[in-house]
Amino acid sequence: MVSALAVAQYMPEANIVELPQEDIKWCTVALSEVLNTGKRLEASVFEVEGRHIRESIENCRWGTVALSDPEAGIISRAYYPGRFKRIYCSAENGVPFYLPSQMTDIYPKPEKYISPLTKCDISNLRVKYGDLLLTRSGTIGNVTVVSRTLENAVFSDDVIRITPKTPIDLGYLYTYFRSAYGNTILQTNKYGSVIQHIEPEHLLNIRVPNVPDEIKSKINNLIARSYDFRDTSNELIDQATAMLMEALSLSPLSELKQTQFNNKYETNNYSIKLSELDGRLDCSYHVPIVQAITKHLSQYANEVLTVGDAQICKKIILPGRFKRVYVGEGQGYVFFSGKSIMELDPYDKKYLSFSQHECRIKEQLTIHKNMILVTCSGTIGKVAFVPQNWDGWAMTHDIIRLVPNEDLMGYLYIWLQSAYANCLISAKTYGSVVPHIEKTHIADVVVPLLADKYVQKKINNLAIEANELRFGAYKLEQEALRIMNEEVIMP
Repeated sequence: MVSALAVAQYMPEANIVELPQEDIKWCTVALSEVLNTGKRLEASVFEVEGRHIRESIENCRWGTVALSDPEAGIISRAYYPGRFKRIYCSAENGVPFYLPSQMTDIYPKPEKYISPLTKCDISNLRVKYGDLLLTRSGTIGNVTVVSRTLENAVFSDDVIRITPKTPIDLGYLYTYFRSAYGNTILQTNKYGSVIQHIEPEHLLNIRVPNVPDEIKSKINNLIARSYDFRDTSNELIDQATAMLMEALSLSPLSELKQTQFNNKYETNNYSIKLSELDGRLDCSYHVPIVQAITKHLSQYANEVLTVGDAQICKKIILPGRFKRVYVGEGQGYVFFSGKSIMELDPYDKKYLSFSQHECRIKEQLTIHKNMILVTCSGTIGKVAFVPQNWDGWAMTHDIIRLVPNEDLMGYLYIWLQSAYANCLISAKTYGSVVPHIEKTHIADVVVPLLADKYVQKKINNLAIEANELRFGAYKLEQEALRIMNEEVIMP
């Protein structure tokens, strides 16, 4: 027998007794297990919780099968493209490039663009409709389905592409990896001391319950409908955004940017009056695009207010910093960070102590349905419309909460998530290492109201409908997870 806690093998018996046993997870591992896992000696491969989960799966009523089994397996192919040196360029000249961290966003938007001069076949980087994507580097085991939203999107080699054998295997495999059981098994297969990794071959021998096609189909149908709801919600947001841009006669932002600098000199430059400095000497605060957008809105909007105006928002909340006391699941308030603000069901959920944080949570940290969230530290200006499934959860202090008036909450969200509003928000940024904005900065961001109140109301209603669809998508996925946990895995 080989001990997973190898260091204990070489310590005197007296010293072993003195170790705080409750703080050490240990188990014994048969040599055959080491050989079956490719002679891997990392303790994480034989982690105690993972072993218990494997035993639960092996004891399920359906029996198990390896994912790559030639007859009963459910993976046809698992791969990722070769590495390549990326050449980034402007949006006008490049191909939209998505990062692994954006993969689980409900509506990912490209943050970078790679040049056609990049030495790789970009077509090989495009993901295919009906495939499953799995992060393989850094953060391991995040999964998503390639639906209409992501079809043909270009992702890096840090994402494993998985092609299921049959269409009904897609939703079943997604739900399995999304469940606590399947995701824990994925974590036990990672390797690397600094940056964690997982390879396609690590997936091949993972065992899953060998359920009848009837159950697979039931789970897959729920996931298919869930992603259809997400795609439809994204299409409604696009429709609402297009209506707003048309109503304000806003041309593509790239066209507006071309006219912002003085072309008299080779270096991009602009001038500003002393009276307009507003106490800020940083160039980004005074970029001409801000004045260009504001001037355009004053010409085409019926009225230009600010986010802090009482007609727009009832309240703007930015919690203070605090020391967090985390507890186990079910023992505290659900809490998640700003990096998950764009996800439907955040992967990084933690739990804050009831007793230590109750007052702060009630007054500042709790988010409610139809609030608008804006990231204010690190990555500035990401905007989310709180769906019903987040109602009552707590969120990091690095998020500004807007409580909009009911007749404008959807409209305000559509405006703030637009590229034009993002320019206005980003210009307020301060800080040399980690950028920040304050709630006073958000309060000063302009909001154009339309002369055509019918169109304004239509935009508002489309955003609210999209938010309801996202809640529907969440409920469908949770039902699929319930079936996986209660009817498939549990003995």
